[in-house]
Amino acid sequence: MANDTMGTAIKAANFIEYQAGSVVSKEIIRKDTGTVTIFAFDKGEGLSEHTAPFDALVQVIDGEAGIIIAGKNNVVRAGEFIIMPANEPHALHAPERFKMILTMIRS
Repeated sequence: MANDTMGTAIKAANFIEYQAGSVVSKEIIRKDTGTVTIFAFDKGEGLSEHTAPFDALVQVIDGEAGIIIAGKNNVVRAGEFIIMPANEPHALHAPERFKMILTMIRS
């Protein structure tokens, strides 16, 4: 994250813009202990099923996300969050455009 934004309040949903037919991401924080990344998913886009070795917290800040964790479908709306457990297969899809913050803790 640029130093000029440190210590300044930022409306999360305005920090990243949607792009047609794309998933866009911006890393906010990168440390040895984890990362915080903001994403914007256009309608119909997604991330295919995968696993991660660490727990991850997804906070939806705009729209509505479809998140599948270990075969269970979840709908996560703006203002809600879900935890994706380490080593569990998960996938994300955008039934409509949505933005989210992904916090990954590496420990």
